[in-house]
Amino acid sequence: MNRFPGEGRGPVATPSKQRASLSNERLETGPRPSPGNTGGSVRLKIALAAAALLATPLPAAADTVAPAGQQQFDKLWLGSAWYPEQWPEERWEEDLRLMKAHGANVVRIGEFAWSRMEPTEGAYDMSWLVRAVRLAARYDIKVVIGTPTDTPPAWLTQKYPEVLRIDGEGKRLGHGGRRQFSISSQRYRAFCRDIVGRMAEALGHEPNVIGWQIGNEYTDESYDPDAKAAWVAWLKQRYGTLDKLNEVWTTAYWSQTYTGWDQVPFNTEKGNPGLMLEQKRFITSQWVEFQKNQLDAIRAKAVPAQFITTNLGGLGWANKFDRYAINRDLDFASWDNYVGTGHLQPYRNGATHDLVRGWKRRNFWVMEIQPGFVNWAPVSNMLYPGETRAMAWQAVGHGADGVLYWQWRNALNGQETMHGSIIGPDGKPLPIYPEVTRIGREMAKASPVIAGTHPVSPVAILQDYPSRWAIDFQLHHKDYDQIAVLLDYYRPLKDALGAVDIVEAAGPLGDYRLVVAPSLNIITDETAAKLAAYVKGGGHLILGPRSGMKDEFNRLEPVRQPGALAELLGGQVEQFYALDETVAVEGGKATIWAEDLSTKAPDTEVLLRYGKANGWLDGHPAAITRKVGKGTITYVGALVDDAVMKGLIDRALASAGVIRDFAVPEDVELMTREGGGRRIVILINHGRERRTVALPRAMGDVLAGGKVGSVALEPEGVAVLQDRLN
Repeated sequence: MNRFPGEGRGPVATPSKQRASLSNERLETGPRPSPGNTGGSVRLKIALAAAALLATPLPAAADTVAPAGQQQFDKLWLGSAWYPEQWPEERWEEDLRLMKAHGANVVRIGEFAWSRMEPTEGAYDMSWLVRAVRLAARYDIKVVIGTPTDTPPAWLTQKYPEVLRIDGEGKRLGHGGRRQFSISSQRYRAFCRDIVGRMAEALGHEPNVIGWQIGNEYTDESYDPDAKAAWVAWLKQRYGTLDKLNEVWTTAYWSQTYTGWDQVPFNTEKGNPGLMLEQKRFITSQWVEFQKNQLDAIRAKAVPAQFITTNLGGLGWANKFDRYAINRDLDFASWDNYVGTGHLQPYRNGATHDLVRGWKRRNFWVMEIQPGFVNWAPVSNMLYPGETRAMAWQAVGHGADGVLYWQWRNALNGQETMHGSIIGPDGKPLPIYPEVTRIGREMAKASPVIAGTHPVSPVAILQDYPSRWAIDFQLHHKDYDQIAVLLDYYRPLKDALGAVDIVEAAGPLGDYRLVVAPSLNIITDETAAKLAAYVKGGGHLILGPRSGMKDEFNRLEPVRQPGALAELLGGQVEQFYALDETVAVEGGKATIWAEDLSTKAPDTEVLLRYGKANGWLDGHPAAITRKVGKGTITYVGALVDDAVMKGLIDRALASAGVIRDFAVPEDVELMTREGGGRRIVILINHGRERRTVALPRAMGDVLAGGKVGSVALEPEGVAVLQDRLN
């Protein structure tokens, strides 16, 4: 049973990710083994030498050490998004006074104000922005500058309509909204570079500016002529010849063979899975280039002590592009945390924070969080009293060092006038203001203890965008929700531990005792070799259903699942089944998806069998495991219920020697951060009833003071405790 009630399978996810290691290389591939041979084994052995290097633990990211004297991890930062351009300047000081009064120490400005900075082409006015920054300094409120490139001014889109985005159906967008630009337009990139460079000239040495946010919630690609030309150039760079492209995409299927580069489709239609996967990689590259265009303009004129990030939206799990690749050039990751309809789903929201932390393997900021309610959800209800506070502390518990509300004040008009805010259109505090004030007071008190700490986990979940894309392109079952699958593994891990990492498959794994890959559909030779070396060196690996079905080009592997890891497993998938009915497994049931496994090595053990099922699966293995070297590899071939999953995870944790954290009651979330000889424990009661938590030893109560041996938590209650490091 879920510890946090009301959490089930979420909405079906849509696809997203790219392999950065391939992004600038022409692809050279050897011959593919014929079906039935042992090509996967041969390829795995060839790659093992390289894997030894890959599996060597790399230095872990210094999670709370900022580069070049930047301040993003120096304390807990609290603030909001403020739009001084929308209000008379004589009002600004009162806004800042109210911010300071509720405990704000940072504010974000500028990201939608291009028409105020450049009212007509070539006529610039940054003076108001400088005045706002300096006025904030008088209240000891630092400033993050947002680049305004999400909303180009009307004069630009009118004079240069070619910069407007063309959607996948061939429609060119108009002015009046946002994200109406083409990320591939060279003209638009030039305008972006110019306005951002001029902002950096004006603000890049302002001591009260601590950092920059590029754009706002990257979302949509374009299918305009510049994008099409870039697509053709990308394909030529990647494949070199059409023969190579035709080979790896298997274009002999349905007479898809191309004899000219410009014949390759570029749109949003469902097509060849190899093409679709490559297009996702290309779109990622366009966002990386669009971002770097502005990043370089800032870096050329701003002091290195000013950080650069961007706020990624889409409720964290969006996968229009590879978010690991997007974050590589940035100083740290940020995201926008909204609930929408209903109330906080603690597991899902917590896992999203962990996903974001994994983008850079370091602490992060929540650059936007809702102050009570939104305006865009089917039902834009208000959160419970205290739930806004619980959301803020959950973010901190999972590694956020900055939390900023969207928005400070309601605009008098515009598409989001009815969105929640901290003060109203009259400039006076709204009912949420006292709760935000409490958050500010608590964060100021806890900041000296928490600063310099970060979540530390012995367990990692692998999240892979190419695999997500590949599965979502060919779901095979309408209810196959990859986020729900990941959460099935996450919940029992989170119940056992104060911190769980979610990281990319291509990263270092040597520090983890247990690694879980719920949906690693694409396993390249390099990844297979790295995982094999991890297992042989003492790691414990769990593969979920559909693992190792595809190669890096989204081709079916001729070696049966898990492909290049089948020999290591000593077993394979004989057949997969999309389920239209529930099937029995030992101790519970499986739904949606089940795979018929077989053992090939004498030392491969059966962990779990199907019971009476659909006639194909009856009595056959549903999960198998094998000891290899100092570690183990396990394959779970079905989507099983919570009870069965808990048994599998409990066994894996014990086998890996992972020490559980202390138990907490139902509805209570346990989060931990470590660093500087300190261990911070954060407890939140996400339920509607009072809960009491017995601590394993006396801990310092950071918010209330003194030492405590137990904590009583009201609904939405929060406790921040200082524990000793073991």
